[in-house]
Formats: sequence, C-alpha cells, structure tokens
Amino acid sequence: MGYAVAAELVRRFAVDRPRSRFRGEVVEADAFGEKLLVLCPETYMNLSGASVVEARDFYKLPEQHVLVVCDDLHLPTGKLRCRAAGSSGGQKGLADIMRRLGTEQIPRLRVGIGSPPPGWDATDYVLGRFTADEQIEIEGAIERAAEAVIVWAREGIEQCMNRYN
Repeated sequence: MGYAVAAELVRRFAVDRPRSRFRGEVVEADAFGEKLLVLCPETYMNLSGASVVEARDFYKLPEQHVLVVCDDLHLPTGKLRCRAAGSSGGQKGLADIMRRLGTEQIPRLRVGIGSPPPGWDATDYVLGRFTADEQIEIEGAIERAAEAVIVWAREGIEQCMNRYN
C-alpha cells in the first residue's frame, strides 16, 4: 500500500525523475508549494528502516517530518488511520523503521487491507491480490491516502487525524 500511495503522489506532484538513493527510489515532489521527498525502499519490506534512516540522516530530518505509509490487516479494507506515534501493531516494515530510528514517535498512515480469510497465512494474504470489489475500495483508499499525506505535510498530523481517521 505504501508503494501505491507513493506512486499516486508521484503521479500528481513529481518535479523530477526517480533516482536511486538511500537503498530506494526517491522522487522530489511539490504539492501546492509543499516540498515532499517520496521514498520507496528497495530493501526487503521488513528491512525498510535502513533506507529510511539513510534518507533521514542525509536530509537531517526530525522524526516528526517522516511519515510512514503502510498497509494494515487489522483495519477494514479501504479504511485509513493516521497516528502521530505508537506501536507497530505487528506491521514488520514499520517495526523495523521504528527500531532503527530508536523511537515510536513516528507519524504513520495506515491503509486497511482487511483480515485474511480463515486458514490463510497473513504473509500470503498481504502479498496476494485483491478481489475486483476490494480493488475498487483500495483505489479510493489510495487516492484518499495521497490526499491525507498532503494534509499532513501542509497542516500537520493533528489535522490529518481529524480529517481521515
């Protein structure tokens, strides 16, 4: 989900071409005058923190200026939840980012993908494809999540939570 939201932001706001940096793909974007750096780690997803730390250190960003966008199988399909801090909730990529940054004070935007059906392995479910009906919900969620990222960047985490939770 993080990559899908990043792709939507790039589609709407990219000001240059993707570059390989920080063990990932980076695109600079301008969203209504707000400069964004969109990073998609190219590490294993569960090791995303290495990429995030490199970018954060290079740009000397405080943690509150890093927004992690990820999937959440504990949320209904298409539901968004934004938080300023907290646990990883079992999301392994987010857990690695928090571990490497040394804090849970990382803003995050979770996009619900629903729970695995009975008998399904969570990993297989997360890596699987959505049904046609779910895909319609997910496409809307990706658009809303991209809008939520812009609200976070321009107005802060509180406004993002107020509008999208």
